[in-house]
Amino acid sequence: MDSISEERIKNILDSADVNYSYKLAKELETIRSNPVLGYRSAGSEAEHKAGELILDRMKEAGFSNVRKDRVDVDAWEFKRAVIKACADGEERELQLGAYQTNYVTDGYESVQIVDAGKGTLEDYEELERLGISVEGKLVMAEINQREEWWINFPVYQAKLKGARGFIAVQAGGYGEVAENALNAQDIAGPSDAPAFSISRSDADCIKKCMAQRTDDVGNDRECTVLFDAYTKVMPGASTYNIVGEIPGENPDRMILLSGHYDSYFSGFQDDNTAVSMLIEIGRMLIKSNYKPHNTIVLCAMAAEEWGVINSKYDWSTGAYEEVFTVHPEWKGKVIADLNFELPAFAHGNKDYVRSTYEYRNFFRRILKEYPGNLHEAYPDGVGTKAPIQTWSDDFSVAISGIPSTVNEFAGGKFMESHYHSQYDSDEFYDERVYLFHHKLYAYILLRLDGMIVAPIDFTTLCDELLHRFDRDICDDRSAADELVQAVTDLKLEALRVNEVVEGRNCPERAFTGADDGYSYDGGAGENHGVRARDNDDMRIESELLKAFALAQDTLVTLNWQDDVLFPYETAMNDVVFLGKAIDALSSEKDIDKPLARIKNALNWIYRIDNNQYAFKFEKAVYEYFTGYVLNQPRERLKWGYGRIIHHENLFDVVRSLIDKLKAMDENVDVSHELSVLIQARVRQQNYLVLDVRNTTQYVKEITQIIHNCLY
Repeated sequence: MDSISEERIKNILDSADVNYSYKLAKELETIRSNPVLGYRSAGSEAEHKAGELILDRMKEAGFSNVRKDRVDVDAWEFKRAVIKACADGEERELQLGAYQTNYVTDGYESVQIVDAGKGTLEDYEELERLGISVEGKLVMAEINQREEWWINFPVYQAKLKGARGFIAVQAGGYGEVAENALNAQDIAGPSDAPAFSISRSDADCIKKCMAQRTDDVGNDRECTVLFDAYTKVMPGASTYNIVGEIPGENPDRMILLSGHYDSYFSGFQDDNTAVSMLIEIGRMLIKSNYKPHNTIVLCAMAAEEWGVINSKYDWSTGAYEEVFTVHPEWKGKVIADLNFELPAFAHGNKDYVRSTYEYRNFFRRILKEYPGNLHEAYPDGVGTKAPIQTWSDDFSVAISGIPSTVNEFAGGKFMESHYHSQYDSDEFYDERVYLFHHKLYAYILLRLDGMIVAPIDFTTLCDELLHRFDRDICDDRSAADELVQAVTDLKLEALRVNEVVEGRNCPERAFTGADDGYSYDGGAGENHGVRARDNDDMRIESELLKAFALAQDTLVTLNWQDDVLFPYETAMNDVVFLGKAIDALSSEKDIDKPLARIKNALNWIYRIDNNQYAFKFEKAVYEYFTGYVLNQPRERLKWGYGRIIHHENLFDVVRSLIDKLKAMDENVDVSHELSVLIQARVRQQNYLVLDVRNTTQYVKEITQIIHNCLY
């Protein structure tokens, strides 16, 4: 094995060539489906061409076993969407973005556009009162997908009203950088409900057109334009993840580097620079004649932005298929995935390495040992976060049983301003940040490669399981106490295993029980790789990876906003929110103010599961997007399958309370709604007890597995 010194590490890090990475990222920009806007979408001709370019660059870099792994996806081609409209006596040509839906014209067609406000049920009711029909027309409506609702809800509402298509005006949340900014996201809905995106400035042009046509149509809410579009979804297609390897002395033990090469618009930051960086990190190892202990697998993922029709979980399709279908055998063999997203831009004053809980302490430790300056690109240095979120491919990889990490990218202003817009370009390229990430993640890779046993540590998971659990909310105190004891037992067992693992990975480093579990005697990497792995090393690591996979299978659930939760959290939160709503409706404090009580109750109901959508859309919309989560098979739901539990449908209560609020009757009776909420709270309390007991059993099973590491 290759013993690596601090000097050797420095030489490898100093070999980083960000000019190579930058040029490759720019080269990828030139491959596009839409000649004006860009786009390299799942299964498109542009994505395939980009894949061939990456394949060639991996071969040129000297990687081994360079190949195309075929993955099944639904494909999307978006070639154009252009409106010609007259405003202020001048014809203007407006470029629109598109979502993953079907709308193909044979050249320009005349079509009417109706201003539908925000595209909610109330907006259509207002149009009906004005005598305006949307049947067979395009509707245009404002949307803020970060603060209000996702695009699929108003799009499907428009479809139910008979509209021919929907045009979203980016009113905030995304694309805030400029008035002419477009935005693109995954549609998370059916392909036969066409949807497009228009900038705020171009929407103003359409509204001017409407104002000028008042005499012709009798209102200022619609006008006629010319529209030419080609957006087509093709189910049952395929695309390719591009894979290369740097062979290691342990061919069956691997470290994965990943990033995606599909994109909206030009995709410079998201994610051209990530794919380019992972290739350059591989080149750094080869240029330095580094012989890894483990096989380094470099994977450029396709179909990250979108890849499956009519699914809430329609992104990260390529990665999901890679680890669950193409290479399920990677589970138990890949000790870590380093995934990269938007690495050439500073998303704040402090950088973070985000990982699964089980690797957080490892990253805390090696960041302290990083040989460079952690403040050279970020004034406040670099920290760690956990757990993995659903925004990127590392979530799909993690739930397959592979411990994963990603450079933190989702918390900065960039996400609201430039993300998924035509302003994602090299105008906002930061070479300092890009070089820093090359070096930091190459260093992390080297340190992981030197681990005799994967540094999987369950203590952070235990701390979070206890931190997030409020035992006072659970009516079954014995069940609550049993969970607390089970987690405590798991942590004690994990601490014992950590001591053994640390002794095998770094004999000179003593386990102390400090914040990250370790003291810091000895130099970084000095003794890494000085001995071959023995049977005990492999047995311990195998059990740790098995325990990690079980934790991902059993302890990772999602809410309707795609946040990562423990199994007991959804019911626990719903019990609290339902209790607050019940208290509001039955409050003696406001006994003479029933309308105020209704408003207060609705504020709490809004936070329960997906019931926020009951406030603004008709029942058919709500039920459609509830059922397609709860009732579709695994092949459609992918990484989200089975991870939402115990849905509470309060649509009828919401609409009833809203109707009573509108009636302005101070003598209104809310006893029926109160009864429904009380029954719902009892139901959720029963779910909570069940989930607490199930979590206890899962924790005990994980404890038993890691106990096997020691015997």
